Amino acid sequence: MQNTLFRNISVVNENKVEQKDVYVKGRRIEQIDNNISPRESFEEINGEGLHLLPGVIDDQVHFREPGLTHKASIYTESRAAVAGGTTSFMEMPNTRPPALTIDLLEEKYRIAQKTSLANYSFYMGVSNDNAEEVLKTNRLRKEICGVKIFMGSSTGNMLVDDEPTLHRIFRDCELLIATHCEDEKTIRNNYEILKAKNPELVPSDHPLIRSENACFVSSAFASSLAKKYDSRLHILHISTAKELALFDNEIPLREKRITAEVCVHHLHFSADDYDALGYLIKCNPAIKERVNREALWEGLLDNTLDVIATDHAPHLLSEKQPPYEQASSGLPLVQHALLLMLHHYKEGRISLEKIVEKMSHAVADCFLIRDRGYIREGYFADLVVVDLNKETQVTKDNILYKCGWSPLEKSIFPASIEKTFVNGQCVFDAGKLRESEGAMRMEFMR
Repeated sequence: MQNTLFRNISVVNENKVEQKDVYVKGRRIEQIDNNISPRESFEEINGEGLHLLPGVIDDQVHFREPGLTHKASIYTESRAAVAGGTTSFMEMPNTRPPALTIDLLEEKYRIAQKTSLANYSFYMGVSNDNAEEVLKTNRLRKEICGVKIFMGSSTGNMLVDDEPTLHRIFRDCELLIATHCEDEKTIRNNYEILKAKNPELVPSDHPLIRSENACFVSSAFASSLAKKYDSRLHILHISTAKELALFDNEIPLREKRITAEVCVHHLHFSADDYDALGYLIKCNPAIKERVNREALWEGLLDNTLDVIATDHAPHLLSEKQPPYEQASSGLPLVQHALLLMLHHYKEGRISLEKIVEKMSHAVADCFLIRDRGYIREGYFADLVVVDLNKETQVTKDNILYKCGWSPLEKSIFPASIEKTFVNGQCVFDAGKLRESEGAMRMEFMR
């Protein structure tokens, strides 16, 4: 186990930026002060001109293992994650087979224990007919991030549209319930109308099919169930202005029973980008008109939206080609999410403190993650060193996703990820991975 002293580095933490020394002893942060002089041997990092952030915690990724490893694996995508400053992730159940039983869920944990470079947790999947199995997770509530309900299309047998099942899960589940909210009936109706007008659909039809109303109807229904049963609901990837009315920004996050996530691509792209990027930015829920993007920024900054995530969802380029019905939905984003937000910081749209709040602090608070998400004495040393004066260009040569592409290729970001530490171990340094077995299963204080 290494010991590391960050000397005179600008620490971005808990709504402040302060120049401090930070001493990491083994897995945890030992001391935060000025002029620290450790007794043990240590590696010193000169932090002058650099910033130290808590590692990003991404509460929604698709790393595709098991069953879809031609696109990605826990190993490959966790490498990309740490290269981008993401030190912990929560992964979705729509793999092959889907994680619809405790045994299948635990198999994913075993894979991650052997191969992941970042800390990990996995959602239990819900289907129309596995409620009994889902409710077994109540006894594992300190060991699992939550359960996931696809209230819209998904892979395999994971669209949950049986109302008695939904009522039972919302009534009896003691874990956080994360939902993908799009109304399937609305989507099918929109599709039939557009298809009748133009048999050859194009990328810009996607937000018309998976429309604002499709999102709102489903999110409103999920919210009504959560209020009826006092469930702990977290609605993923909010993409519309209309949905913001469903959330409360006047109470502290730790007191909220219904929370909301926004993803980096919905903050960055708009429907204007379909002409240039086409199916590369096809995703569910769809990237929509610019007015929605502007409203999402307002909702993020006034705390209507609680956390930022990626919904990292890699596909092969061959799977992103027309026709519309065959072009897969999803974008690979986890390597570049923090850089993307630092771009918006440089543009004056968001502060460093707010980026750290929404990508680290708030995620830890939302999910009640033990000893992570903050730069605090006694916490695990999940840390990222960034240089805000050094550019990073996204090229095919430095993309680490197994799928080998990014919708952000050729982008030049005005910052760089210099080092990433997971549980005190440096796993990424100056553009090179330093693979470690230090990643851990996250724990939750429920």
